[in-house]
Amino acid sequence: MNKRNRLWQRLLALAIGSMVLASFGSTVVEAASPPTLESVAQTTVQLQVSIDTVWVMLTGFLIFFMQAGFAVLEAGLVRQTAVVNTLLENFIDAAVTIIAWWAVGFAIAYGTSAGGLIGTDNFFLSSALTLQNTAANYGIGSGGSSAGITTFSLFFFQFAFAATASTITTGSMAERMDFTGDLIYSTIMAAISYPIIVHWVWNSGGWLAKAGFHDFAGGTVVHTVGGWTALVGAYLLGPRPNRIWDQPPEPNNLALATLGAMILWFGWYGFNAGSTLGTSNPGLIGLVTVNTTLAASAGAISALLYVFFRIGKWHLFCALNGSLGGLVAITPACGFVMPWAAVLMGLVAGVLVLVVVDIIEEFRIDDPVGAFAVHGCCGMMGTLAIGFLGQPQLTLTKKAGLLLGGGFDLLGIQVLGVASVAIFTVIFAFLMFGVLKAMGRLRVDPQGDKLGIDVYEHGASAWPDFYPINHLLDEDKDDDFKPTIVPPRKK
Repeated sequence: MNKRNRLWQRLLALAIGSMVLASFGSTVVEAASPPTLESVAQTTVQLQVSIDTVWVMLTGFLIFFMQAGFAVLEAGLVRQTAVVNTLLENFIDAAVTIIAWWAVGFAIAYGTSAGGLIGTDNFFLSSALTLQNTAANYGIGSGGSSAGITTFSLFFFQFAFAATASTITTGSMAERMDFTGDLIYSTIMAAISYPIIVHWVWNSGGWLAKAGFHDFAGGTVVHTVGGWTALVGAYLLGPRPNRIWDQPPEPNNLALATLGAMILWFGWYGFNAGSTLGTSNPGLIGLVTVNTTLAASAGAISALLYVFFRIGKWHLFCALNGSLGGLVAITPACGFVMPWAAVLMGLVAGVLVLVVVDIIEEFRIDDPVGAFAVHGCCGMMGTLAIGFLGQPQLTLTKKAGLLLGGGFDLLGIQVLGVASVAIFTVIFAFLMFGVLKAMGRLRVDPQGDKLGIDVYEHGASAWPDFYPINHLLDEDKDDDFKPTIVPPRKK
């Protein structure tokens, strides 16, 4: 009987508790005001900003990871005597670039425009907090819009681009560039020369942006600038020691080079798809991704076949550079052309890379990794291709390319932009490297050519088991040198 009473008591308590909870719940529901159209719209906007920010940051991380791709690619292509130097230059360029980009470069690129030529404010990100939610003021001259992201997000994303531009240049000057000179020119590029071109093209007040110039993800802004700077640097430096013309030195490690090329291909999805600067147009992201993949593949295939018909061998290095050429070529056009055009551009780029490498060799300019052929020539070709193959439904001005019945309007502005950027970059590079040469900071000391730059500059070997350097270090010692002993700390 007692058990039955206790059961009824529990059931009664549960019933009362449920009624109390229900009354509270109904009170809350009744007290809550129904959502308005304005509040729903505000929540939607905030959600879109959050998603766009995550997208931009993640793709920025991918672009930064391309630094590893460049480092490994170049380390595999140079000779054993310069692997440490190549790795350190690629690594430290990113560190130097972020400081210069924060102090000066970002302001010149995205500050308030002075005559469409240069930015004038927000040095050291001094105005970043007041502009925190108005990054759209900077504008983007590509297919993307920065309206949904903050100033800090845009800063990081564009820093990754800036780091790429200076890293392109290191490959063409590998094995003989003075390390201090490398630090100096990387700083100058990130602070001045590269940001000026960014301002012209990707700042809403830039003169090329206003003229309707198209460069979706940096074929001209990043790759053409890096390529021309690389060519001038290689020309003024002169050839590597023991260089025999028409017989380029063999890469020391094609496995590393292959890994580097594949990392770059992977990172390029951040480079191109990330340039949408948001996810509000998923169709555009899909188009850009498909175009990027098709162009890279077509470039690798055309380069592989071109070399096979020349020498009867399936050449790995040429296939790698062909894929990179296709990636560079589609970069400026990836959001403005259809997939069939991306395939065509990739096929042309794969062959163009190898033809230009031969031409550079004929001019007796030593470019160890083919930086100008891959980045300079294919960047210009891809930018000009918009003027021929631009799809009117996709271009910013809704104008078609010449081959699609659009006349010369789009092609004309593309030619003007490419020519202007090339001329400015060449002049600036000659001045920059010319001053370094006059200072004795362009080429490594002749002793470095004799011993190898890894030994002279870093006292290290990347392959000590296969390339021991102890005897070279002994040869590098100065008889009059007296080491300085650091005194112990006082207790």
